[in-house]
Amino acid sequence: MGLRINDIVPNFTAETDQGTITFHDWIGDSWAILFSHPKDFTPVCTTEFGAVSQLADEWAKRDTKVIGLSVDGTEEHVKWKSDIEGFSGAPAGFPIIADEFLEVSKLFDMLPAEAYLPDGRTAADSASVRSVFIISPDKKVQLIMTYPMSVGRNFAEVLRALDGLQKTFGAPLATPANWTAGQDVIVALSLSDDEARAKFGDVDIKLPYLRTIKDPA
Repeated sequence: MGLRINDIVPNFTAETDQGTITFHDWIGDSWAILFSHPKDFTPVCTTEFGAVSQLADEWAKRDTKVIGLSVDGTEEHVKWKSDIEGFSGAPAGFPIIADEFLEVSKLFDMLPAEAYLPDGRTAADSASVRSVFIISPDKKVQLIMTYPMSVGRNFAEVLRALDGLQKTFGAPLATPANWTAGQDVIVALSLSDDEARAKFGDVDIKLPYLRTIKDPA
């Protein structure tokens, strides 16, 4: 059985370009996002890590730690960061896990258990290692996205999804299609109309099962 939403994420100890981490300890009481990549010095991944670097202030505002993963070693990660920073114009302050033996990729169900990397490996050998995991402070998976090699990830969407997750975490709320921070949110069906009014005040009943309120920022 693969990793699913609301599963506790695997704990592991791994080397990064910033030293050894134990994943659950590294997360601490924060939200966390793990971005995985099939290889260093690849074009799409360079643009993606550049986008992550440029959003450093946004991650910090949301008390969210970001960590990368690639199937090369720490020395390659350090060299690659120079390219990432030169391309993006922003410091790449997040750690990158060195997953040379695919241990973390397999723990997170990104590759089959029997997968291995041949000599002279290319990004195609680990192509499915292109995932995003958003993890809540209780160490549970809240969202998983997986992309093909040919399509760069949309980090505005990752940030939007993080906002929605934080808005609804532990609250009887949901967000509608295309929601962005500040827009109306949906009241969960676990509350009756009277309970919703008692908790949130004015409730806009658009349909018996679709009730919205102003964003309770």
